[in-house]
Amino acid sequence: MTRLPPYQKFIFAVAVSLVLGWRSLLDTLALALRRDEYTHTLLIIPISAALIYTEWPSLRARSKANNFVGPVLLIAAVLLVVVGRLTPASDAQMTWGMLAVVTWWLGSFIVCFGVETFRLLLFPLCFLFCLVPMPLATLNTFVALWQHGSAISASWLFSALGVPVTQNGIMLTIPGLSLEVAQECSSLRSSLMLLVTSMVLAHLFLRSFWRQAVVVLAAVPLSIAKNGVRIFTISMLGTRVDPGFLHGNLHQHGGILFFLLALFVVLLLLWLLNWNENRASENYRHERKPLGARQQPD
Repeated sequence: MTRLPPYQKFIFAVAVSLVLGWRSLLDTLALALRRDEYTHTLLIIPISAALIYTEWPSLRARSKANNFVGPVLLIAAVLLVVVGRLTPASDAQMTWGMLAVVTWWLGSFIVCFGVETFRLLLFPLCFLFCLVPMPLATLNTFVALWQHGSAISASWLFSALGVPVTQNGIMLTIPGLSLEVAQECSSLRSSLMLLVTSMVLAHLFLRSFWRQAVVVLAAVPLSIAKNGVRIFTISMLGTRVDPGFLHGNLHQHGGILFFLLALFVVLLLLWLLNWNENRASENYRHERKPLGARQQPD
C-alpha cells in the first residue's frame, strides 16, 4: 500500500469512505433532490473537482506525505462518525455523517499528496464542506431570519417610494393588499446559490482574503434585499397593473430574474474590487521598481 502512487492511494481512501459512508451520501443526495433549500449541494462536487483540475499544482517535490495533519483529520473523521451514531435525530446524524466523510477526504488528500499541495488547493478542497447539510432546526432558523429580513426590506422599499405600509412580523399590508412572507417567499434556495456563486467568483478573480470576504459577506444582505425587491415588484404590479401578477408566472417562476439582478450587483462589486486590487498591485510594483543609474554630476 505504501508503494502505491499517491493517486491510487487517494482513490482507495475515497472508495473506503464511499463504502462506509454511503448512507450519509445517499441521504444528502435525496435531500438535495427533495428540498429546494439543499439544491445547491448538487453543485459542490462538480465545482470543487473543476477547480482542483484547473488549479492542480506541479507535484514535483510536493507529494511528500505529512505525518501529523492528515492522520489527525482521519481520526477526527472516525470520531465524527461516533458522534453521529450517538445523536438521536436522523437529520443530525446525516449532518455528522457528511461532515465525517468530507473530513476523511481532506485527511486522505493530505496523507497522499502532502500539506503543501493541500495549501495550494485550500479553497476547492474546503469548499467540499458545503456538502454538509444543515440540520432542519438550523435550516428553519435561517428561513425565519430570511422571512423577517425580506419583510423588512420590502417594507423599506414601500416607504421609500411613498406607499403606505404596515409591517407586523412577516405580515405586510399596503392599500389593496395584505400579504404574508411565507417560507417559500424567503427564497433561501436562490440565496444559498448566490452565496456559493459569490464564493467561487471571489476565489477566481480576487487574490486578497479581505476582498474575497467582502464579496462573500455582501452576498448575504444582497440575497435578502433581492427578496424584498421581488415582494415589492409583484405587490405593486398586482395592485397597480393586474391582480394576475400576484399568482402568475412572475410570482411562481420569476425568482431567476431577481437572482440575476443580485448576481449583477455581485459582479459589479467584484469588478470594482478587482480593479482596485490590480491598481494597488501596480502601485506597489512601481514603488519597488529599482531606480535607474544616477546621473553623474557635470
